[in-house]
Amino acid sequence: MQFKHLLTLCFFALTCFFIQPALAQNKVITGKVTDKKDGSPQIGVSVSAGNGIGTQTNVDGTFRLSVPANTTSLTFNYIGYQSQTVNLDGKSFIAVALESTSKALNEVVVIGYGSTRVKDATGSVASLSPKDFNKGVIATPEQLLQGRIAGVQVTPSSGEPGAGATINIRGASSIRSGTSPLYVVDGVPLDNGGTSGGFDSGAGGASARNPLAFINPNDIENISVLKDASASAIYGSRGANGVVLITTKKGRKGAGLQFGASTSVANAAKTYDLLGREDFLKAVASVGADAAAVDYGGNTDWQKEILRTAVSQNYNLSFGGASNTGSYRASTNYDNQEGIVKNTNLKRFNARLNASQSFFGERLKFDLQSLYSNVKDRFAPVTNNAGFNGSLIGAALQTNPTIPVYDAQGRYFNLNGYSASGIPNGNSFRNPVSLLNQIDDTDNINRYLNNLTMTIRLIEGLSYKGNIGIDRANSLRQTYYDPTIVGFTDNSGIRDFTVPSATGNGRGILQHNELRSTTTEHTLNYDKKLTPNSTITALVGYSYATYKNFYRYDIGWGAANSKDFLKNYSSFANHLAYPIGDSSSYKLQSYFARVNYSYKDKYIITGTVRRDGSSRFGANHQYATFPAVAAKWRISSESWAPKSIFDDLSLRLNYGQTGNQDYPSYASLKLKQLNYYGTSSSPLNAANPDLKWETQTAYGAGIDFTVLRGRLSGTVEYFNKSQKDLLFLQDLAQPAADTRYWVNLPGNVRNTGVEVGLKFAAVTNSTAKGFTWDIDYNMTFVKNRVENFGNRNVITGNIDGQGLSGAYAQFIGDGYPLYTFNVSQYNGLDANGFGIYPNGIDAATPHGSPLPTFLAGINNSFTYGNWNASFFVNGSTGFYIYNNTANAFFYKGNLVSGRNVTKEIAATNENALNSGEVSSRFVEKGDFLRLSNAVIGYTFPVKNGAFKSLRVSLTGQNLLLITGYSGLDPEINTNKERNGVPSRGIDYTSYPSARTFTLGLNASF
Repeated sequence: MQFKHLLTLCFFALTCFFIQPALAQNKVITGKVTDKKDGSPQIGVSVSAGNGIGTQTNVDGTFRLSVPANTTSLTFNYIGYQSQTVNLDGKSFIAVALESTSKALNEVVVIGYGSTRVKDATGSVASLSPKDFNKGVIATPEQLLQGRIAGVQVTPSSGEPGAGATINIRGASSIRSGTSPLYVVDGVPLDNGGTSGGFDSGAGGASARNPLAFINPNDIENISVLKDASASAIYGSRGANGVVLITTKKGRKGAGLQFGASTSVANAAKTYDLLGREDFLKAVASVGADAAAVDYGGNTDWQKEILRTAVSQNYNLSFGGASNTGSYRASTNYDNQEGIVKNTNLKRFNARLNASQSFFGERLKFDLQSLYSNVKDRFAPVTNNAGFNGSLIGAALQTNPTIPVYDAQGRYFNLNGYSASGIPNGNSFRNPVSLLNQIDDTDNINRYLNNLTMTIRLIEGLSYKGNIGIDRANSLRQTYYDPTIVGFTDNSGIRDFTVPSATGNGRGILQHNELRSTTTEHTLNYDKKLTPNSTITALVGYSYATYKNFYRYDIGWGAANSKDFLKNYSSFANHLAYPIGDSSSYKLQSYFARVNYSYKDKYIITGTVRRDGSSRFGANHQYATFPAVAAKWRISSESWAPKSIFDDLSLRLNYGQTGNQDYPSYASLKLKQLNYYGTSSSPLNAANPDLKWETQTAYGAGIDFTVLRGRLSGTVEYFNKSQKDLLFLQDLAQPAADTRYWVNLPGNVRNTGVEVGLKFAAVTNSTAKGFTWDIDYNMTFVKNRVENFGNRNVITGNIDGQGLSGAYAQFIGDGYPLYTFNVSQYNGLDANGFGIYPNGIDAATPHGSPLPTFLAGINNSFTYGNWNASFFVNGSTGFYIYNNTANAFFYKGNLVSGRNVTKEIAATNENALNSGEVSSRFVEKGDFLRLSNAVIGYTFPVKNGAFKSLRVSLTGQNLLLITGYSGLDPEINTNKERNGVPSRGIDYTSYPSARTFTLGLNASF
């Protein structure tokens, strides 16, 4: 791998050769071009001195042009803007403000290793700026764009602050590998690994935290989503699931000091309608059980006992500025988000510095983005796979409402009583408040993300860029169980070692996680106007990245006495003799190129190729090549085009291949796992030197248009993508030396669909005393299907609950969408209250998909004088949810054993002996329409004084939900994977969604 060092030396040698002074007979004119309305820099503006001499503005709107000494003026041309000629009058620097005729066409979108205007984009790229983001309490960046972009579906795993989310761009494509897009922050590709996991210590396992929680949403300037292969192929082996490019804010002239603060109040948007004390006792009697035997004298609403009104606070402070040669912006943020479940919160502190400086007449430029983030989470025991005892949510739903929180001695009430030494007996009952208060679970994550870029302009039109990005994350999660906790009297097995029960012993668990990645990249960029009618931009580059992950955990037990709630690991009397853990790493070496040619600004073609080599794959397939091509024809520039109708009309075509390598390192090798004492080992997987990337082939077409003098613009796109060579961990026939190995399965996963995006200036400020009304609308039709899969069926979707051990609800099979529900047909209750299963109780048949076939979102924005308001509505249809919560807890048989149910279940004629089988009874339509975001704000008319600007706002989130789903929220995805195969659309004791109101203040000085 020493080649990368040789390449670096060659680039710098070229630098020394090409840097030279301007010719004496010419003069150099520099300048900056901005939008007259909002002052934003304009990229790609044509700057002409006549006689074929010209250039284009760069990403920050600046240009540099060597012209003959007798040149007296420059002409600026930009589609969607009025042409402008500016007299030089002896000046060497000029500032030009162009007046827009069609602003949407000239918006700049960030693409891989660069940026371009909307009008010049050949691939499918969607871009959002802060004015388009969802507002309010935002923990992670994907929440900013949830529902806002056609073809992008964001499904949270739960309502917990900082919870993970499933993001699909144009559908789900992989069976076993990761389905998340690649995230690139200020040019640094991130590893998708989480920095905090959940350990199963008797109450089920928790999902990993969101790996993007370290980013302060207020620092984000732009989010661009590369949706098709022609746009994302520049990232090759990591682009199959799309690419999300996050660009942070930089300093601007006159920015000064900016301050923002907000306070939020949140409650559960919905809770379960459970039986209260009196109704519960009547329901117990109605099923023939002894109500007196389960009456413990209390009257407890267990949901209220664990939920709260959450108050959150957020503070942002930034200071920045810019000159003709540089800019800087320093920011800091403190965010304290309380969860609506007691004892849960996310606290985040960020400090960021973005700076740039040019030297030698902009021949040399340095850019620095530096971030430090500290995120502290506090968790409640809300887990994915707790058994019939339940974790916190499950226990609260089923606990008898006549049970008091505390007994007569002030101890947490326990159905099984206490021993003479004060230790709770039995493990068949878990007091929800005991779970909440006697488990202390926190993590502390420190992350450092730094990127340094050097750009050297070698000659006119040719520049070199080199950058190094370093990402470091360290986390420590600490979980402690009080020795008097109720319901944990069974021992826990860890590999070949048994840890004594938490009840009576206490327990401490330390989880250490460390992520390290380093990326170095070198690119040559060429931008040249070949003739007055043709322009070429080209990019060639080399990238080398290393990723490492370290994980280990330690367990202690044996408190000093039964009343000590130890929260110090070293204070436990006993510990594991050796920590248990793992480490992994991989390397990625890449060569890439992109060429964009434009003729008459009417015919544009882009070709991209990337060759990746990854240490993750088998010796015979470590390298692969990913090509793409896209073309754009601006029909409206043709002489025969109907210009009276279309301000702009373009047709785009694209084709490309991308890859997916998001699966465990070393999986192509023969691996063994050491058992706890290291004296023996067990096989993990056999070697497969032929293992290779999943490869996605995609093609599509799009029409972009602008009409009504720029007031209405839109895009209609068709896409068709197919993923083959599906990575899968295959079981081997036994007996054999190994039990399984990684293979590329035959078959493919196809997603086809149509996307529509519209922007309409319904009312402009030329009417109604400055009143404006803007509408943004997006919708997506998508169909997912597994093809050429043969007779193979892969099962997933574990279902938990009493009597449901080993049950599952989903399969992956030929001709069906991924994760299709495959369960017994349920036709209601018969006259005796027993379930009707016409095909038999064990005859599973397909019952719908959890993947939506239609998604839509619409945002209405209004201004009137100094007031502004907006409301955003989104929805999805054509998908189903499996209500595992109802399957586990809500059937009449629970009343016999003294457990609570909903009022709806109590009112049915269900027989108490009817069992809760996995069936279509619990498969429900998930269709919904949600008023997800609404804002009203006022900007004070500041004149002179200390303030440059002052604004207050009120934001509401999750204000209204219309759905037929009986659970808390249909936008949910509890992790119910089976044997590592992901699941979708299963709801099991999920952390509730919140309804939130936020009062905000923003000021600049």
